[in-house]
Order: sequence, then C-alpha cells, then structure tokens
Amino acid sequence: MLTGLNHLTLSVRDLAHGVVFYRDTLGLRLHARWDRGAYLSAGDLWLCLTLDGQDTARLASPGYTHYAFSIAPADFAPFSARLRAAGVSEWQQNSSAGDSLYFLDPDGHRLEAHAGSLAQRLAACRAAPYADMQFFDD
Repeated sequence: MLTGLNHLTLSVRDLAHGVVFYRDTLGLRLHARWDRGAYLSAGDLWLCLTLDGQDTARLASPGYTHYAFSIAPADFAPFSARLRAAGVSEWQQNSSAGDSLYFLDPDGHRLEAHAGSLAQRLAACRAAPYADMQFFDD
C-alpha cells in the first residue's frame, strides 16, 4: 500500500539555473549535485532535478497537473512576496480554500505553495461542496 508522496523528479534544461531556483528562491536544502542532476529536500519530501538532454526546447506539459509544497500559514505572505519580487511567473490565481500561490519554475513546471491540510480542505468542501461531491471518510 502506498503511504505518501516519496519524491519528485523534474526534468530541467539548465541544471545550474534549476538548483539556484529551488535552493535560493524556494529555500529547499541542497544535498547533492552531479553533472546531470541534484538532490534537494523540503521537509520529508525530496526532489531530484535531472538534466533533460532529449528536447531542451520543451516546457513542462500544460494542464492542471502540478506539485504542491506545504508552507506554514505564517510563512506564506513573506514567501509569496519574495517570489513575486524575484519575478517568478504565476500560472493561476487561487480560488480554493487555504492560501495558495501557483507559480512556475524556470522549466515551466507548475508548482504550488499551499498553507493548509487535507482536513482543512475537506471541511471547506463539506461547507460548500463541489458539484456532485461525495465524501467517504465518515
């Protein structure tokens, strides 16, 4: 049985630029780096950046697929201000419960910083359910 999200592996076009973005702009901890990749972490989640030699002109695929990182509510506003001051592109405005900032990394991967939990999201959905929403954890 799966127990949680183990790690994310993201293809990047420029490894040095990716490391700077994730380490310096987002504040992840850099653990290792090699000629074609790097390992970083955010809490218990680890991230692998891998140099993509297949198609350096492409960006991450479009759609709502994205990767969300947890952030403490008290840290959300300063983190958001820092990303905006750095000129990081936002791909969507938040329309759901809880503070979220939706932004792109240098390779177009869709990311989110979210201050909230599944329990908080479910409580908000119980108060205002999406169309045809059903709950199964009662």
